[in-house]
Amino acid sequence: MILFAIESSCDETSAAVVKAEEGRFTVLSDIISSQIAIHALYGGVVPEIASRAHCEAVTNVAREAVREAGIGLSDIDAVAVTFAPGLIGSLLVGVSFAKSLAVTLGVPLIPVNHIEGHVAAAYIEHEELAPPYLALVVSGGHTSLYRVPDYTTFEEIGASRDDACGEAFDKVGRVMGLPYPGGAAMDKLAAEYFADPDPQKLSFPFPSPAVGDDSFDFSFSGLKTAVINTIHNEKQKRKTDDLPEAVRRAVAGSFTKTVCDGISKKLAAALRETGIKTLVLAGGVAANSHLRRAIAETCRRRKVAFCVPSLGLCGDNAAMIAAAGYHLLRAGITADSALNALASDAAADEYLATCKARSTS
Repeated sequence: MILFAIESSCDETSAAVVKAEEGRFTVLSDIISSQIAIHALYGGVVPEIASRAHCEAVTNVAREAVREAGIGLSDIDAVAVTFAPGLIGSLLVGVSFAKSLAVTLGVPLIPVNHIEGHVAAAYIEHEELAPPYLALVVSGGHTSLYRVPDYTTFEEIGASRDDACGEAFDKVGRVMGLPYPGGAAMDKLAAEYFADPDPQKLSFPFPSPAVGDDSFDFSFSGLKTAVINTIHNEKQKRKTDDLPEAVRRAVAGSFTKTVCDGISKKLAAALRETGIKTLVLAGGVAANSHLRRAIAETCRRRKVAFCVPSLGLCGDNAAMIAAAGYHLLRAGITADSALNALASDAAADEYLATCKARSTS
């Protein structure tokens, strides 16, 4: 089966062609047009600008995906597209393109939840992965923990009650003066901090993002505010906007360690309570080397299998949407030409529940 997929939920336009055979995936192409340079001017994604950039890029990106895959349009068996959640204008571009292509080719149209797509990225490189498992999605817009009993069912058992983890990383990075997006630069600064063997090196006590109750929830708002206040205080103390490199490293290292410790704490509790023996880490922040290492160690201690996509599949990409689409199609879950873009998780869940009910009726 050859699947063509489109992803346009935020600020990357991506198209991919993926060959699927009995649950095994071969990525024939995965083209991504990034808008980072555009939004760097504003320190964050501007929705209207993002949707216009998608309009300009989508046709060329789709054409390049087909060309690189070495197929013809007639070889496509199904079209998968991210329909939710995300920026509504950005989603509409991808959904409109995918609907037109599916109708023209006379093939099934598959509606994919962006978050479930991130999890499905792990199927591409971990052929052994199969439900049931726990999945932690950590990105700029989400920090959510799911129980996944089958390929198309995602039961949220924990989430951030306010800011997402990736949002906190980006905002702290911006205040520190790091290039947008701040994740990669923060990762590098933290690595330099951890590599310093001096036991007396500067550190900062930040509040844990692990909510202090029996839930599996997180809260990053207080942590983000504490880090930003510390940065401002350090600048005022030194009467300069240019923090010494040692302070920058200490802030990055202390912040990163607090995030990793808090997430690991909740994951350990979830693994212990559910008894599930496989964990998937996905989403843009899954590219953070320190978080990957911390969660891998948590899984090792609990003798749990750990599956995480390679760095190229952690960010937004269409290959993951194709992988998720394959399992939805196998379950008979498709959409018609009335498919619309939806901004929220709740609306996406409601729509997919309707599709599932229709497929079993």
